[in-house]
Amino acid sequence: MRLSRATLTALADDVAQPAASDAPLRRIVHLGIGAFHRAHQAVYTQDAMTPDDGWRITGVSLRSAQVRDTLAPQDGLYTVTERSNGATSTRLITAIDTVLVAAEDPQAVIAALADPDTHVVTLTVTEKGYYRHPASGALLTDDPAIANDLGGGVPRTIFGYLAAALERRRSTGAGGLTLVSCDNLSGNGALLMSLLTAFVDHRDPDLGAWVRAHVAAPDTMIDRIVPASTQAERASVAAAIGVDDAAAIVTEPFRQWVIEDRFAGPRPAWETAGAQIVDDVAPFELAKLRLLNASHSTLAYVGLQLGHAFVHEAIADPVLRAFVMAQMQEEAVPSLTAAAGLDPDVYIDAILDRFANADLHHRLDQIAMDGSQKLPQRWIATVTDRLAQGLDSPRHSLSLAAWIAYTADAPRISDDPLRDRFAAIWAESAGDSLQVVARFVTELGIFPAQFDDAIVESLARSIATWRAEGPRAALQAAVGEFDA
Repeated sequence: MRLSRATLTALADDVAQPAASDAPLRRIVHLGIGAFHRAHQAVYTQDAMTPDDGWRITGVSLRSAQVRDTLAPQDGLYTVTERSNGATSTRLITAIDTVLVAAEDPQAVIAALADPDTHVVTLTVTEKGYYRHPASGALLTDDPAIANDLGGGVPRTIFGYLAAALERRRSTGAGGLTLVSCDNLSGNGALLMSLLTAFVDHRDPDLGAWVRAHVAAPDTMIDRIVPASTQAERASVAAAIGVDDAAAIVTEPFRQWVIEDRFAGPRPAWETAGAQIVDDVAPFELAKLRLLNASHSTLAYVGLQLGHAFVHEAIADPVLRAFVMAQMQEEAVPSLTAAAGLDPDVYIDAILDRFANADLHHRLDQIAMDGSQKLPQRWIATVTDRLAQGLDSPRHSLSLAAWIAYTADAPRISDDPLRDRFAAIWAESAGDSLQVVARFVTELGIFPAQFDDAIVESLARSIATWRAEGPRAALQAAVGEFDA
């Protein structure tokens, strides 16, 4: 029996269901609907609804119809199951009532964004969906998809859709929007706004002025570990709740959402659901990028080369755990900004506990996707900040060496937008570590000018050691004497 409104009475009694509400509905459009949005922003939005304040979400898949085809037979319903060390709880989520596929009906997406009842647009489009230069942050105006949208073609990017919708909102008097980026990018709201206005200014400077006056894009920090669901997990959920939920999500109990207090109009009262509305997101964002996200990437690129498949396996490896802790405590923490309510030691303890949750099968290869787009914020920025203070970052440098070594295996980096450059550099360098590193630093556009010849040579030596002696020996040397 498939989960749907018609089968709600068959749900197990211990599945929490939201109370019915007849409040007038206001709308959020979410671009890039996937598991993370359904486990995070949709949950916050549902929890923020009251009998007097109703919100619903129109989800947009920019390319694939998979999420739409999964949720449509279920009337948009799905469950979120939280698991941690043997404890389990499941709840029904009803916040999403429509899913559109942009590639099939772009005009429907523009209409949803331009609807006067739409006040908020949230986004989880991953780092590569912003079409920005990884070093300068500038809009990639020569990218074929951006060039298509700038030329007025059927939109292929978030900027094409947003520009078309904002033009319609201006002409119809529908008002502005709040754009809430939920992607792991430093200053994600400010970045989104700068890229959007750069795009719009190319198309119509008058619209650019209107956007600056009527659109807000708060910075945010989001956190929840949401592994890709497996058939085995969906079968386990079905057995527990009494119906088949093809869109079931299994996640951890922890969740966090920090949002800058900058909005253009009505929004859900997310703070009543546990979100933090603050004046400055930057310290929280920096801590998450340089501690949790950076450690995730280290576990992924190093752990995969040690033969691990999941986060909980990687963090249980004593030498890898010691390396990650040293990287966080000795190099990342000193680069953070102090803020009330942010204790790095407490945060690190919580991160390690979350990583060790064996009930959450978070695949390392999922985390390893799109490394070229993630590592500038997660590792390289820390190294650059420390260089400005005259400090070395040996653990981060070894992590970078591990990533570069990882890219030598072309099949496993198929999801990185720079995969063709990786393959060409490795092939043309014939395995020469110094030449590989020099070309990565000078050609990929993700390394800053501070990565000089001395750093290149140091990275090359680390890669040579990594490949000749193996990851474990390199880690042992990096953390000092360690009894594994």
